[in-house]
Amino acid sequence: MELRQLEYFVAVTEEGSFTKGARRVRVAQSAVSATIQKLERELGLPLFTRDSAGIALTDAGAALLPEARALLSAERRARETVDQVRGGLRGTVRVGTLVSIGARPASQGPIVVDLPAVLGRFHVTHPLVTFRLRTAPTGSAGHLAAVAADELDLALVCTREQPGGVRLHHLGSVRLCFVCSRRHPLAEASSVRLEELAGETFIDFPIGWGNRTLTDRAFAGAGIARNVPFEAADQDTALGLVRNGLGVALLPRSGSEEEGLSVVDIEDADLDLPVAVAMPGDRRPSAATAALLTSILRAAGRRPAALSRRR
Repeated sequence: MELRQLEYFVAVTEEGSFTKGARRVRVAQSAVSATIQKLERELGLPLFTRDSAGIALTDAGAALLPEARALLSAERRARETVDQVRGGLRGTVRVGTLVSIGARPASQGPIVVDLPAVLGRFHVTHPLVTFRLRTAPTGSAGHLAAVAADELDLALVCTREQPGGVRLHHLGSVRLCFVCSRRHPLAEASSVRLEELAGETFIDFPIGWGNRTLTDRAFAGAGIARNVPFEAADQDTALGLVRNGLGVALLPRSGSEEEGLSVVDIEDADLDLPVAVAMPGDRRPSAATAALLTSILRAAGRRPAALSRRR
């Protein structure tokens, strides 16, 4: 078994097809297919089912995947450690990002940390480090699972949970407020209570996103059922729906104070959404990952702590 075979196997699995997997590793699809077929012959079992609907992991493939990722991560860390001897940080950092965390034209600054600015400064200082940025359709829940599975080196997440296999570095918090159109009956209120929002039509982020989890729990704790017919994966889309009278939302004040909208504090619910950097809790990060974490923490006004292997 060769590391190259495992690299192709993981790429095809994560990209969902041989074509996309081959594009990721920059090798002809025929070569990737032949390499994985050779691996299957060596193991004596098929790793994928292949049909007109696409590919899927077999039981053998699912069992191999975490071991393959662990071996590739170990090889990558070993190579990066040796690279340090040659001088300068090198390697690739896989980063999970949040759509709404960053500088917004309509706000006075970043919500918590301006990740694009951090990456830009880091690239100037460490040009030999490359990034692979990834969003998750399932939001913070997806990023936390990817970090635990060693698919990401670090990720920005919004969560109050402390999942197993993940270490969180707190960056700050975002307070969610009631956002409605100027035509809404509560638009001029100084503050509102959750019970006043019963019966409203809500626009919210998809299930799995940190702010959706926070708001769902707040309303469930108050015994209020919500109607959420609209889901939006970014703040701008949610604000557009609110502005056009299609519903109300709970969103950060920063970036929501726009013409045609009212932002009102909620007085009877804990709606502070923690923002953190998630990293594997049982593996020492590469030098490049540790340096990037330090840059993110400093940008958020946090003091970097020593990183050590945790078991």
